[in-house]
This record gives sequence, structure tokens and C-alpha cells, in this order.
Amino acid sequence: MDRIKQALDDREFVLYYQPKVNMRTGVVIGAEALIRWQHPEQGLLPPAAFLPLVANHAMAIEIGDWVLATAMTQIESWKSAGLTLPVSVNIDAIQLEQVDFVARLRKQLAAHPGVVGGDLELEVLETSALQDIDHVSSVILACHEMGVGFALDDFGTGYSSLTYLKRLRVALLKIDQSFVRDMLDDPDDLAILQGVIGLAAAFKREVIAEGVETVAHGTALLQLGCELAQGYGIARPMPPEQMPAWVTSWKPDVLWCALPLLVSEA
Repeated sequence: MDRIKQALDDREFVLYYQPKVNMRTGVVIGAEALIRWQHPEQGLLPPAAFLPLVANHAMAIEIGDWVLATAMTQIESWKSAGLTLPVSVNIDAIQLEQVDFVARLRKQLAAHPGVVGGDLELEVLETSALQDIDHVSSVILACHEMGVGFALDDFGTGYSSLTYLKRLRVALLKIDQSFVRDMLDDPDDLAILQGVIGLAAAFKREVIAEGVETVAHGTALLQLGCELAQGYGIARPMPPEQMPAWVTSWKPDVLWCALPLLVSEA
């Protein structure tokens, strides 16, 4: 724990960003901020190598605050360079449970006047949101008033109750990548995807698929009615300085672009 505290103090943590796109229109709709540890001896470490060590610890709150502040600074930096790109940030359960979470977020937003409504989205795990649904629901409403949106991450891995979905006023459901990865071979995963996409439509929520690794995954999702996606088949997480050029050059696969015509002819 002391070494992680030192890493935070020594600014060894960095944020990488993974683009989120509309596969049908080719619009880059945003990016997810993903923490990495630029370890001086071990190189670039993924979050799985260190975040479990701070689970349910106050250090997770400090790291979460750093991620939020760094993401807001990046939003402003991109804007000054001519790129307006909404950023989503993962919020740990222990951070969300703090009674002063909304007040602290409001203070951070005030320190970043270039971040306006629609620039920032918070992602909370479905299982975390359901631990104290009354508190989380009130936090979501307060954040909406500040112009900050919410997404329910890894949707489908928890309870996925219709009652919970009704009470949590999230704008976006993120389909867990485990379902997307095997959808081409596993009928059960395909059925889950169909159900989640149908739920999203019924509750007037947007839906985005994680883990799109191939053109075939994207094609199947588009045929199911899911246009928003992220994953290695689109782009790997990248340092922030690479994002402007990537946004300018990215184009959806030609098969995805042709799909609406193929559907209309069917």
C-alpha cells in the first residue's frame, strides 16, 4: 500500500483513453479513461496489477479523485487543441459511497471551468450500484443537475432487475465484454445481448457494447440494433496525445457502412 501511495505522490500513474464510436455513422462519441501505472522498474502495468490491492481502502478514493481531476484536465487540454471529446471515468464503489461524493465532484468541476455538461460521464459497476440503490440513485440525480451523465457498467453480470433499471436513471448501459466476446459462438450469450438491447430500447436508454474485437462482432451487433461500441477491434487504449490524430483518421469498416443497405434489402 505504501508503494502505491508513493506512486500517486510521484505521479507514476497515467491515463490511457479508449475511443467509443458509432459503428454505423463513424462518429467518435467519446473515450473511456483507463488508469495505468508507469512503474519505473516493471514498465506499464494494467489496472488489474494494482487496483485489487486498494479495493475497499481509502487509497482507492485518493486514486479515484486523481483520475477524475486528470480526466477533466485532459478534456480541457483537448478542447484547447480543437478536439471536443466526452470522457467517461470509472467510479469505484467505495468512492461512490462517500457522503460527500457529490460535493467533492462539484468542487472539482468548479476547478475545471472548461468542462461543461456532456463532457464527463461516470461509469459505475452494476453490482456496485445495487449495494445501496437509494444512495446511488440520489447521486445520479445530483450529478445530472451538474450536467454529468451516468453509465451502468458490465450490465448483465449482476441482477439486471427491471425494478433497479427503472430506479437508476442512467443514460447508458454498457454490455459486458464477456457476452460480446462469445456472441458469435454461444447462443446463450447472443440471447443475453438481444435481451439487454431490447431492455435498453424499452427503457429509452442508450446501449454500448464493450469487447468488440473483430469486424464480425461489430456486424452482428449492428444487426441486433446496437450501434455504439468500443474494443480492440476498433482501437486499443492509447496515450492522450495520440487521440486527436486517431479521431481524425478513423473510419468504420466498409462492411459496417454497407450494412444499412443490406438490411433494407432483406
